[in-house]
Amino acid sequence: MLALDAECREIRTGVEAQRAESTRIAKEIGQAKKAGEDVPPDREAQARALREATAADEERLRDAEARRDALLLTLPNIAQGGAPDGGEDDAVELRRVGEIPQFPHGARDHVELAEGFGGIDLERAARTSGARFAYLLGPMVRLQMALVSWAVDLLQDEGFTPVIPPVLVREEALVGTGFFPADRASVYATADDDLFLVGTSEVPLAALHQDEIIDADSLPLRYAGVSSCFRREAGAAGRDTRGIFRVHQFDKVEMFSFTTPEQSDQEHLRILGIEERILQQLRIPYRVVDVAVGDLGASAARKFDCEAWMPGQDRFREVTSCSNCTDYQARRLRARSKRGKETVPVHTLNGTAVAVGRTLIAILENHQQPDGSVAIPECLQAFGAPGVIAPG
Repeated sequence: MLALDAECREIRTGVEAQRAESTRIAKEIGQAKKAGEDVPPDREAQARALREATAADEERLRDAEARRDALLLTLPNIAQGGAPDGGEDDAVELRRVGEIPQFPHGARDHVELAEGFGGIDLERAARTSGARFAYLLGPMVRLQMALVSWAVDLLQDEGFTPVIPPVLVREEALVGTGFFPADRASVYATADDDLFLVGTSEVPLAALHQDEIIDADSLPLRYAGVSSCFRREAGAAGRDTRGIFRVHQFDKVEMFSFTTPEQSDQEHLRILGIEERILQQLRIPYRVVDVAVGDLGASAARKFDCEAWMPGQDRFREVTSCSNCTDYQARRLRARSKRGKETVPVHTLNGTAVAVGRTLIAILENHQQPDGSVAIPECLQAFGAPGVIAPG
């Protein structure tokens, strides 16, 4: 990277010197002609040769800058101090909350429970769309709608503006948020329109203030995105293939904040607190983990995951994640704030309020009853969810 940048600087210095010399010679020739003097042929030939050499070096500069910029796009954000060292298996557990339910006769998983009351059809979905798709039916639909409405209501009370964003975006939005080039293989692309289906509403929410200068006094700006999400799950073959834990199409309620640099650390903890409160009100046992540096992804400087207890798998699994991306995305998307005479990049943060499919799994499995019914948390019943979903 440093060698390539040095090459660009060297070529640019030469080009600028050639341009200056070409301008000087052109001025001399112009003045001579204006005075009626003859211009030596070799002087005009020198001017032509210099222009041709400058054009060739300008092409070299464009090529070197393109190679440098492509390499720059692969660089991740700088991890914040305090993030654990290591990779995926080196996350540090910070706390566990809630009592893990006991099922003396064994726990049913979400597929068995939902099929018992006709709430899921995987076989027909596979026939219609292929693997990793599902039809949700009847009470599962009412439960999902209640979950989303409840989450949006809660977030609105916390100062988040509800947003239904576009789920097809241009490449610049994915580059700007750090998903391209690293995660390109996991993104669905349209063949004819140069548009891409988002895997999270983080992408269009981050691009909401692209190329804008935001008044610092208006920060933080908070948005709650409600959208369907699409992921090819490239590289996930053979993992979590049963049910709706890892599917190609799912719905999500996503928190997104634009803040000043001074606000971002506190906003990160605030988003995590909301994620925890959602799980607590749904009475889902969970643990919070501090994600290790090697598993942060491109854009995050610090990330916390909430992992819900999944009785059907007898382990904790990730259901929400929240990241402080500092100024990484804002610089790429040119989202800035005005502070007096100074213009600086804002900080961006994101956090999952509800990953609908995985939260449905946690609700069904943690609140299952011995007869195969599911007792639905009271907080969702006011939003249209049934009190109990019974088999049959």
